[in-house]
Amino acid sequence: MKNIYFAGGCFWGTQHFFSQVDGVKEAVCGYANGNTVNPKYEEVYTDTTGFAETVRVCYNPERVSLEELTSLFFCIIDPLSLNRQGHDEGTRYRTGIYYTDPAERACIQNVYAKEEAKAGAPLVVELEPLRNFYEAEERHQAYLDKNPEGYCHLSLKTFRYLRLFQDIRLYLGDEQNRIARMANTAALIQERMHFFWTGFYLADDKQLVLGPFQGPAACMRIGYGKGVCGTAWKEDRTVVVPDVHQFPGHIACSSLSQSEIVVPLHGPDGQVSAVLDIDSDQLATFDETDALWLEKIAALI
Repeated sequence: MKNIYFAGGCFWGTQHFFSQVDGVKEAVCGYANGNTVNPKYEEVYTDTTGFAETVRVCYNPERVSLEELTSLFFCIIDPLSLNRQGHDEGTRYRTGIYYTDPAERACIQNVYAKEEAKAGAPLVVELEPLRNFYEAEERHQAYLDKNPEGYCHLSLKTFRYLRLFQDIRLYLGDEQNRIARMANTAALIQERMHFFWTGFYLADDKQLVLGPFQGPAACMRIGYGKGVCGTAWKEDRTVVVPDVHQFPGHIACSSLSQSEIVVPLHGPDGQVSAVLDIDSDQLATFDETDALWLEKIAALI
């Protein structure tokens, strides 16, 4: 077993998140890289001790890699927000990754660099050796299990997507056929998230052709740059539409569709080879959390 330390804002949510990652034996709330000995929560809360609320993640490297854990960590933080995550503000809520083995830095730095490139700006996430770590008081351990209605800066949707992402990866396994992979992915997303329509369109010359899907009958073909799907293809970016009726050139496959998200999938050549299209019968269903996790799911295909 190995340990890595993540400071991701309030440690209640960070601990709850990593405790649900396959391959993690335990996640423990505590205080890291401060200037005193055996700090109490009330002391750390004053922002005078230098400690950050941190979670020690004990994991089995044969089941989950450090690279994967670090990638998942970036799914639950705003890496450009200094000393603030969600509504929590102060140096105790700064973000950081603290390691005990210098050899681990290169692996973490690789993920860090990719996230920095994606953000397009320098990250404010600390990447440092662990200087010290003290476990938090018992009342802070597994806090959200003890208090299901307790405060968490992470949305409930985040935890649902974590389980969905891990289960899809498990289901897909080593299957090589992309149609089979798309079919099971669409089924699992629909089963867990209960959207109105979930499916794939495959790029074929200058058209998107309907692929595996779950939901009512849909448009068979969509032109390059047309509608939400064609726009996501042409611009090679995830498109989130709170109200499809306000989207210029929207193609109404169903009058019941109210909001939509479309995520591009890329082939070995780096070009868009398909799109993941999800519709809701409610307005403003999708946000940055959906985009982030659906992009990770799309990458599995």
